[in-house]
Amino acid sequence: MHIAFIGLGIMGRPMAMNLQRAGHRVHVHGRRPESMTPLVQAGCTACDSAQVAAAQAEIIFTMVSDTPDVEQVLFGANGVVHGAKPGSVVVDMSTISPSATRRFAEDLGARGIAMLDAPVSGGDVGAINGTLSIMVGGKPEIFEKVQPLFAVLGKNIVHVGDHGAGQVAKACNQIVVALTIEAVAEALTFARQNDVDPAKVRAALLGGFAASRILEVHGQRMLDDNYQPGFKTRLHQKDLNIVLQSAFELGLALPGTALAMQHLNALLGADEGELDSAAIMKVVQRMSGL
Repeated sequence: MHIAFIGLGIMGRPMAMNLQRAGHRVHVHGRRPESMTPLVQAGCTACDSAQVAAAQAEIIFTMVSDTPDVEQVLFGANGVVHGAKPGSVVVDMSTISPSATRRFAEDLGARGIAMLDAPVSGGDVGAINGTLSIMVGGKPEIFEKVQPLFAVLGKNIVHVGDHGAGQVAKACNQIVVALTIEAVAEALTFARQNDVDPAKVRAALLGGFAASRILEVHGQRMLDDNYQPGFKTRLHQKDLNIVLQSAFELGLALPGTALAMQHLNALLGADEGELDSAAIMKVVQRMSGL
């Protein structure tokens, strides 16, 4: 199958590579020409624009940073809509606004192009290993068409509902992740300040009801004071901004999410937006005078 993959960052590059290794013809485009080099070396075809990539493909994947980026890739100059054929499918795997996603799907549909929103969880490790969790919104028949490609990229693939439902599920994921990072940071700080080994506390908690992937992975990051990014603070902040904007539109109170957002804001204010969002621990420590 001919596939386009647009957006070759920390997530998109290994995802495109996995599709190539699965035997598909992958046409790639990235804003930075050097991002395409390892993919071309693996057999992918480099394209000068999203338009050119889309013109070659039946299925067009996008994996970029934010809502305006998706809009530009799809509808801007040299965007997907100027190359995609009627009957093709756009699969946006970015994390963006649910309401904007519904608008994009409607605008693409008017041109005879189907759309799925399919944001992911699992970080760069999941992207490399093809073990992502993929949350999909869109028409069931389009999901069935793309599902074999999703199976190359991930292991937990759920069709959540109609357009935008995947983005809502991803927003829920980001709420849970942020608040769990906050909880782990507070718990390990509490242990340390009580002169109890936080590593042993973590080991004890991993065997009980408090166990989680966040405690396992990010808890270890906190113990090691190692915040090399799997998922950057600035991107988590962007995601929670989407959550809180949607909550504002719906009149919802999300006080825990608002707190986590302020801690992410503090990291960006300290010029630490490129660190993994587990660095919320650094904010908790500073607030405690550590």
